[in-house]
Amino acid sequence: MQEFEDIYNEVVGILRDKLPTHLTYHDIDHTIHVLEKAEMIGTHEGVGERHLYLIRIAALFHDIGFIRSREQHEAFGCQIAKRMLKKRHLLASEIRQIQGMIMATKLPQRPMTPYEAILADADLEYIGTDDYAKVSSKLYEELKHYNPQMTEDEWINIQIRFLEEHRFHTPWCIQNRSAKKMEHLDNLKSKLK
Repeated sequence: MQEFEDIYNEVVGILRDKLPTHLTYHDIDHTIHVLEKAEMIGTHEGVGERHLYLIRIAALFHDIGFIRSREQHEAFGCQIAKRMLKKRHLLASEIRQIQGMIMATKLPQRPMTPYEAILADADLEYIGTDDYAKVSSKLYEELKHYNPQMTEDEWINIQIRFLEEHRFHTPWCIQNRSAKKMEHLDNLKSKLK
């Protein structure tokens, strides 16, 4: 669909030009990964074409707020999305749904709709995959920019708490990503023994 391609190119251009270079995790690759996983999970969950389109748009915008602020990036992402999407063929109610999906990625995640659950799970799907160590090391590198004194043991403890508190929300991720996530949790705990 041409409209999605236009939105994609505009958002990726903004991310390329304006994201801080110290964002080794919240970078363009992460946004594209979340887009791909949102499509995959949405398809497995049987989402209709129009809602899958809105989920894809929300995935593109979910971290764009990092161009303005780390702490409030979801809220800024909602503002940026609303401003940019007003020019598109979207209803006001659809833009609100997109904003809801963006906010559902805020930690701790509390999605209120099945579509919000899909985007929330797409954002963190990697924690239930073999890519976990590689991706989490990028997050560790990014967080060390803000806290250079953070030790590896502190990082492991942060990850343990995070994985213990995290819950997948979609039936597909619960069934297909939870077991691997628990393996990662056990591995992290064994590193501290």
